[in-house]
Amino acid sequence: MSAPEISPSAVLGSRLDPSSAEFAADREAMLAALAGVDEVAATVLAAGGAKYVDRHHGRGRLTARERVDLLLDPDAAFLEIGALAGAHEPELTTPGAGLVVGIGAVSGVECLVVANEPTVKGGSITPIGVTKQLRGLGIAERNRLPVVALVESGGADLPRQADLFVPGGRTFREMTRLSAQGIPTIALVFGSSTAGGAYMPGMSEYTVFVRGQATVYLGGPPLVKMAINEDVDDETLGGAEMHARESGLADHLAADERDALRIGRRIVADLGWRRGGPGPSLPADPPRYPAEELLACAASDPKRSVEVRDVLARVLDGSRFDEHKPLYGTTLVCGWGSIGGFPVGVLANNGILFSEESQKGAQFVQLANARSIPLLFVQNITGFMVGSAYERGGIIKDGAKLINAVSNSEVPHLTLMVGASYGAGNYGMSGRAYDPRFVFTWPNHRIAVMGGTQLAGVMSMVQRRSAERAGRPYDEDTDRATRKAIEDGVEAQSNALYASGRMWDDGVIDPRDTRTVLGLALSAVHSAPIAGATRFAPFRM
Repeated sequence: MSAPEISPSAVLGSRLDPSSAEFAADREAMLAALAGVDEVAATVLAAGGAKYVDRHHGRGRLTARERVDLLLDPDAAFLEIGALAGAHEPELTTPGAGLVVGIGAVSGVECLVVANEPTVKGGSITPIGVTKQLRGLGIAERNRLPVVALVESGGADLPRQADLFVPGGRTFREMTRLSAQGIPTIALVFGSSTAGGAYMPGMSEYTVFVRGQATVYLGGPPLVKMAINEDVDDETLGGAEMHARESGLADHLAADERDALRIGRRIVADLGWRRGGPGPSLPADPPRYPAEELLACAASDPKRSVEVRDVLARVLDGSRFDEHKPLYGTTLVCGWGSIGGFPVGVLANNGILFSEESQKGAQFVQLANARSIPLLFVQNITGFMVGSAYERGGIIKDGAKLINAVSNSEVPHLTLMVGASYGAGNYGMSGRAYDPRFVFTWPNHRIAVMGGTQLAGVMSMVQRRSAERAGRPYDEDTDRATRKAIEDGVEAQSNALYASGRMWDDGVIDPRDTRTVLGLALSAVHSAPIAGATRFAPFRM
């Protein structure tokens, strides 16, 4: 597919034809993928289920999401992180990993909010819940966001303690490291917070306990009885009143949950917190094309190429895009634009990566760092080009230039996966392993070493050659069964729900929400200073 002509006005055109059969097919395929995501999301939103939510409400208590809603400013957006964590497990026994994590405005300050869901196993932490909580604290550190923890946790999910004990201890380390870097940490304690859960308020700078509800102790009454043969009740051992009057662990004693949230908002308001990065500096006018058409911006047939500029035209402010080297390395689209008024440099796949694309991308990453402008990577990539001609042409060293530049770049990276993300192409386009500030995917997304058909074919050829060298006959029936098993396995482990369930990304988003999600993420990264790298590792020329 030839590259479209570049408008002198730097306003992107569009190739989409909403009246075409192709548009309709692509749209329906995306809606079908989105329906699968929505089905799992509904389970997460239901928390522990109607029975346990009703029981919790019957005790006069709020769910995690209700607490988050009351903490945030009225009508404030909430950029949720890892909403589908745990979705890769055969049975989603802990929806959303029993945690709500995200970024929202509290008293006008963008904060990282972590809330235990008490209707899911009493807020106990699971292995994937540890991963999710650490991801949230990492986001807070890199983007300098105050942390507000809404605590009600029974500590570790004991049947799975072997999988979470070691990484779980890092949670407390990260909390105190945030404080050491001048990033405030606030804990509002609503219920039982036992063992590991007790260290969340213990490591926080500000604490609020709800009278008659909050109980915080390293070991509950049964453990105390077993350990030292002492008979003691919850309140005496670790009640809110005791911690407010005797231990000093509670800074504020709240009358009820809403009072605790009000006090938490007041604490944030009194921080005098200032953003470290610049605010939006460019016009934030909407794109010239409707967001609804993003549903048809990914091909329903994986063998058909798509035009990534159609995505950019529906995401960037005013559909404006100042393209860099438009006639060189045409399968990697690079250029300058803005989202929500925040300037961004864009690297977007329009096909496989060749040597020219790799060199072009490496230079562009350096330019963005020289200008201290965040980078948006839009992934739809099957990898770097293979073959003898390309090996002789230096595809390895040229691909390494791009990976070198991405690895050593210091401006914030945002990664959006709108299609395939295979092999080293994922690395060169700032995949999760390259520590982008945020990673979001569309529901049609696929991620793996390579596609299932390709992987099965490679394994088949390896086995066939091995049999030939050994002089053994090759069993074609076994080959067909093996190939199908590999293809099915890759398909099951490369889809968007599986990847998001394992926290390989920060969330699967509706394509129509892309501009909003990226705008919120850009606002968050500008809470910290923005500065580009001043040096890169030596390039192999």
